[in-house]
Amino acid sequence: MIAANVTAELGGRRGARRRIPVLPLLCGLVLLVVLVCVFGGTALAPDDPTAQNPLLSVSPPGGGHLLGTDQLGHDVFSLLLAGTFPSVVGPLAVALGCLGIGAALGMSGAYFGGVTDTIVNRFTDLVYALPALLIAIVVLGVVGGGYWLTAGVLLFLSLPYEIRLCRSAALVQVRLHYVDAARTIGISPARSLFRHVLPNIMPTVIATFLLDFVNALISFAALSYLGFGVQPSSPSWGRMLSQGQSLITQNPWLSIAPAVLIIITGASATLLGDWAYERLTAAGGTR
Repeated sequence: MIAANVTAELGGRRGARRRIPVLPLLCGLVLLVVLVCVFGGTALAPDDPTAQNPLLSVSPPGGGHLLGTDQLGHDVFSLLLAGTFPSVVGPLAVALGCLGIGAALGMSGAYFGGVTDTIVNRFTDLVYALPALLIAIVVLGVVGGGYWLTAGVLLFLSLPYEIRLCRSAALVQVRLHYVDAARTIGISPARSLFRHVLPNIMPTVIATFLLDFVNALISFAALSYLGFGVQPSSPSWGRMLSQGQSLITQNPWLSIAPAVLIIITGASATLLGDWAYERLTAAGGTR
């Protein structure tokens, strides 16, 4: 009887540990909805985002328009859904680029040490010392902007964060015996890094990936607000925020709605990253 009770209690505790808390679940649902809008936002829009109705001009919510219309008669809600693609895809590409390049450089510096580590560290110090947003504005202003050029500039300026965190996490692993054993039996450095070291630093990699996405999301919105990044004809949350600022007394949702979407998306990714890091770290510590 006692053994059965103990087993039941342990099983209940394991079930409690497996249960996902409400807040991370809500954050995951928010990001899932955002991803659905990235690929199907235009199709889900109640009106054609490009359709103009000059007779309406700027109008508050009503008349079949959930969030009103802008100065050209565009439906604001439809613009928000269509603007999800340019607002999210660029930051996602930046985060994925940081994940691939930054993790590889950080782990390589930690694994090889010596000259490789010195070069990686000097590169991160140099880029980290640059005022990122100012550099992005200058480069995009000189070259003339462009969506993927903006993504490339932000990728370059965001690399030091991923490199430093992955290098710090990998330094702990490369000093352990299993890495020495892999070297002894002749396993290649690339296989040792990506088959053995990488899985053990995955909590840091995932959390940093989501943080890179949030930083890129905010940077893209800021650059779009200033007139860089997306084309004037392309809807994006940052550009909608800028265009609605002068019309806030006529239809405040022109600025409020994109600002809320930026905040909710960024906060959801940050909270989900924190929860994933704690959960994966705890799971790794109980093996």
